Amino acid sequence: MRPSDIGVIHVGNAFGQLFTGQGHLGAMPATVEPELWGVPAVRHEAACASGSMAVLGAMADLEAGRYDVALVLGAEIEKTVNGELGAKYLDAAAWVGHEGQTATFMWPHMFDLLADEYDRRYGLDDKHLRAIAELNVRNAKKNPNAQTRGWTFTPASFTADDTANPLVEGRIRRTDCSAMTDGAAGVVLVCERYLANTPTAVLAGWGHRTVGLPLEQKLKRSADEPYVLPHVRQTIVDAFTRAGVAEVDLIETHDCFSMSEYAAIDHFGITGPGDSWKAVESGDLEVGGRIPVNPSGGLIGGGHPVGATGVRMVLDAYKQVTGTAGDYQVGGAKTAATLNIGGSTTTSACFVVKA
Repeated sequence: MRPSDIGVIHVGNAFGQLFTGQGHLGAMPATVEPELWGVPAVRHEAACASGSMAVLGAMADLEAGRYDVALVLGAEIEKTVNGELGAKYLDAAAWVGHEGQTATFMWPHMFDLLADEYDRRYGLDDKHLRAIAELNVRNAKKNPNAQTRGWTFTPASFTADDTANPLVEGRIRRTDCSAMTDGAAGVVLVCERYLANTPTAVLAGWGHRTVGLPLEQKLKRSADEPYVLPHVRQTIVDAFTRAGVAEVDLIETHDCFSMSEYAAIDHFGITGPGDSWKAVESGDLEVGGRIPVNPSGGLIGGGHPVGATGVRMVLDAYKQVTGTAGDYQVGGAKTAATLNIGGSTTTSACFVVKA
């Protein structure tokens, strides 16, 4: 495929103006690739779900028949400032001035609150959060694109050792957190008529839900629900229903913190509500287990350049169902799901990719 085949471009980016001062990022592809000059392009922002919004925008263009080929890019640069200032920039994905004012680090604090809610409703043993982090870092060792693949950890790195794995906010420890980082990912989406009868993978189902910004609102609204985050559950159900599947062979999910993956486990229906720990203890999430989760290493192991994450997940799902994931391939995978969230699950997006 040549640049001249591209009919439209969708770019996912969350915090460009804050970290670099650069906006208008829909124009960046044509800036660096002359053959894209004149190709219509747009930027999408939905915090950590920005990349998935770019995928959805491209799908809508293709399904409407406006274009046959769409380039989807996700990109983020976050290493331009020190960690404390960078963390403040990321606060923009919360309800600024209304939540998290007492926290030093907004997002570890928010997912600590989610952990507390799970603990209150069902009970939560922190060792299961640390086991999720350890699994994702271990998976990342086999992914040549994972940003932690060369990092050194010790067994104490995934324990309650305050030196090897210090607390960040509440019960959230260092290895429970994905890192602020730079990175980019891209996929090319095409409509069916462009490929004719050429076998390939398809985006078979999608789900997209948006709720209010504050975590407190979300938890109050779900107080009498079986799921802590019913809108996330419905996002997943929407995607599976549209794809016509009841289960998938693997999942790439949003582990900005180990707690976000813990919540994803029961919301995907791998366990009943509040029982995510059972899948952690049983080995179900391992490559070779009943339903591998984050064989790429996810965000904790692979990296979380915010605007790129949703696009990277779709790319990894494609690699898995086409048998091209290399050393982190899930054997026999023909269906894969992704879950990408923005903020405290304010925006959620799920895709099902089928071979």
